[in-house]
Amino acid sequence: MQMLLGNSKAFSGFSVDDLSRAKAFYSETLGLNVTTEAMGVLTLHLAGGHRVILYPKPNHLAATFTVLNFPVDNVDQAVSQLVARGIRFEHYDSADLKTDENGICRDSRGPVIAWFKDPAGNILSVLEAV
Repeated sequence: MQMLLGNSKAFSGFSVDDLSRAKAFYSETLGLNVTTEAMGVLTLHLAGGHRVILYPKPNHLAATFTVLNFPVDNVDQAVSQLVARGIRFEHYDSADLKTDENGICRDSRGPVIAWFKDPAGNILSVLEAV
């Protein structure tokens, strides 16, 4: 039996508090192709034809989880390049999650990963592709 939405070209979305800051960050800082669509939403055009929409929300609250992951060949290189563009990486030091001085987690239970935030406080990551 075919699933009802099995052929749907689904996409994800999340809110931001300032579309112009978001557009500058995602296009200029991260180097993504970003377009403005009807009703003022932004579309992030990702590799492989994937897309994510960003929509304005006046009472925006940043997600407390990772909303967008960017697989990369080398997290150390990606972190270095993003730091050079002004990105600050998150640092964690708890029993469940530890990062090094560069904000990179090298836990054997998962991929090498580093987290950072967009201007609206949403959590993003770069992680080594497996």
